[in-house]
Amino acid sequence: MNKYDVVVIGGGPAGLAASKSAHKNGAKTLLIEREGELGGILKQCIHDGFGLERFKEKLSGPEYIYNETEELPLELEISLLTYVTNITKTEKGFELILVNRQGINKIETKKIILATGCRERTAKQVSIHGTSPAGVLTAGTAQYYINILGEMPTKTCVILGSGDIGLIMARRITLEGGKVIGVYEAKSTPSGLTRNIVQCLEDYQIPLHLSHTVTKVFGTNRLEAVEISKVDENMQPIKGTEKVVDCDALILSVGLIPENEIAESIGVRINPKTKGPFCDQTLMTSLYGVYCCGNALHVNDLVDYVSESGEIAGENAAKKAEKEERKLIEVKTNQKIMYTVPSLIDLTCITKKTIFYFRSTENYEKQKLVIYGNKEIIFSKKYHVVKPPEMERVEIDLSSVKNLQEIKVILEDE
Repeated sequence: MNKYDVVVIGGGPAGLAASKSAHKNGAKTLLIEREGELGGILKQCIHDGFGLERFKEKLSGPEYIYNETEELPLELEISLLTYVTNITKTEKGFELILVNRQGINKIETKKIILATGCRERTAKQVSIHGTSPAGVLTAGTAQYYINILGEMPTKTCVILGSGDIGLIMARRITLEGGKVIGVYEAKSTPSGLTRNIVQCLEDYQIPLHLSHTVTKVFGTNRLEAVEISKVDENMQPIKGTEKVVDCDALILSVGLIPENEIAESIGVRINPKTKGPFCDQTLMTSLYGVYCCGNALHVNDLVDYVSESGEIAGENAAKKAEKEERKLIEVKTNQKIMYTVPSLIDLTCITKKTIFYFRSTENYEKQKLVIYGNKEIIFSKKYHVVKPPEMERVEIDLSSVKNLQEIKVILEDE
């Protein structure tokens, strides 16, 4: 039976960064990927805008992955087209059952890093009623059809949801000669980054309809039309506002959900706010020896931060002892903060550099982020505006606080 110090599950940008980092820090590492190529979703993201933080240049998704895979050490073990079907906790770490073309294999590892990414919500998950015709697909699937298969999935479409993938596909479909009737968003504010609203919709005169949603689909074999309704402040359809729009495709961009079936199967606690595991500043989850990074931990805006979290998880998985006491405290927030990552602090491994990611619950102008350690201000930063779609990142020094017992992160008016 093969034995490893660290096994990384998932070969996207988070998994690539985590495996390189673990290997660099002396761990015998195995990287497992269920597809035939490394790179995750970025393989089909041919638009640019990636890598500004990490590589200091604007790259497409495939270019970003090329840069990452070029740096992979030759000694790193990689297993493609491989699925993890079971994980069992043992006295020495974990036992994994793998299935691939060679058959069923069993391996042992001291640490696991979950870099399994996220998936898109489907029509069933947003309660769209009607028939089940062809032509109802997620934005990621539409992107795969066009960018990988070279097939145009629509001539005239409606896009539901203003997430970044949906905005990017509105532009992509338009560039390929398709017609985007409009992007409809149930919330009163857009869900995507401001730059994508401008570059993908406004620059191409594609209308954005806020406080609207699709309530019904029509069609037998192929989608023929959708019913669109206005929604109230509780995002419930308003009777009498229904309008039928003819189209041959409904493309959904209604949110992403971290893939954490493996984490849940081994008893890792899931944060209901992020849909990813609770974790400390080393990115270790509630289960000792199991780490999580990238979009499996929480949905990121920038792939650069996905890779950064992979590096953090890989380094700590390689360095941390197999068994060690943890002393965890909860990161407290006020109502203006949707969540923070990390959500816990391990007092046994405080360092000078701790990276915090956070999102606000609503759009707020002229705000100040204040971080308290034992009721003493240890960090503050002013923001002209904070928005839920735009994740913020800060670095703080927790080692400056003597006998840290409490940490609180709040947003307040300037």
